[in-house]
Amino acid sequence: MMQNLFPGDCYDTPPSSRRDFIDKYLSLGTRWSFYLRNFFIFSRSGECGRKGLLDGEHQVFYSNMNIRLVEKCGGKIHLRGLDNLGRIDGPAMLIGNHMSLLETALFHAIARPRRDFTFVIKESLLRVPFFGNIMRALDAIAVGRENPRDDLRIVLSRGKEILKSGRSIILFPQSTRTVEFDPKKFNTIGIKLARSAGVPIIPFALKTDFLGNGKWLRDMGPIYRNKEIYFEFGEPIHIVGDGKKEHQQIIEFIQQRLRTWNHQA
Repeated sequence: MMQNLFPGDCYDTPPSSRRDFIDKYLSLGTRWSFYLRNFFIFSRSGECGRKGLLDGEHQVFYSNMNIRLVEKCGGKIHLRGLDNLGRIDGPAMLIGNHMSLLETALFHAIARPRRDFTFVIKESLLRVPFFGNIMRALDAIAVGRENPRDDLRIVLSRGKEILKSGRSIILFPQSTRTVEFDPKKFNTIGIKLARSAGVPIIPFALKTDFLGNGKWLRDMGPIYRNKEIYFEFGEPIHIVGDGKKEHQQIIEFIQQRLRTWNHQA
C-alpha cells in the first residue's frame, strides 16, 4: 500500500523542520548535498524502471524520498487544493507551468495517491540515463518539440488512448522550464486534447525555483534555500466551445498564484 504523505487538502512543512547535519555541516551549505542524494534516489528509481518494477507504489516511495530530501536541505513546501485532484471520477488533463526539474521529482508523492497519471515529455529525455527508464515505465508521451503539427498529432493520438484507459496526463504547455511565466509561450495543446477526448482539466500552478537552472550544467543549478516551494491545484474545468476561455482561465490562475507567492517571498 502506497504511503500518502499528504492526506489532507493542504500541507506546509512544519516550522520545526530543520536542515540536517549532512546538508548544513558536511557539505558546507553547497548544492552537492542535495544533488548527490537526489542522484541516489534518481538512479534507484531508474533501475527499478529498467527492471519493469516501477509501479505506482514504487513511484510514490521514491518521490516521498525526494520530498524529505528537499526538507532536509532547508526547503519549505506548501501544498494547496489537493482535494481537487480527487474531485472528479475518471481521467483528466492536469495543465500548469513548468519551472524546474523539481516538479517531476515531487509530483508522484503529491498527486499519485489520488490519481494515476503520466507525462508529456520531450523525446530527447528518453535518452537520458535513468530518467528515460522512468519515463518509459510511465508510458510517457514523447514529442519532438520541433514540428508543432506532428506533436499535436502524437499527443492527440496517444493521449486519447491513455485517457480512455482511465489514466490522467500531466502536461506543461511551455516549450521549456523557466522561472518567468510567459503566457505567449503557453500553448493550447493540452486544451485541444482535453476537448477532443471529452475530459475535464485540473489546472495547477507551481513555484519551484528553490532548484535553479545551472549556467553550465542546466540540470545542476544552485539551490536557493530561501525560496519556498508552492504547488496549488484548482477546481476542475469543463471545456465549453473552442476552449479559448478555459485556456485564459488557466493562465490567469497561474499568474494570480505566482503574484501572490512572489509577494510573500
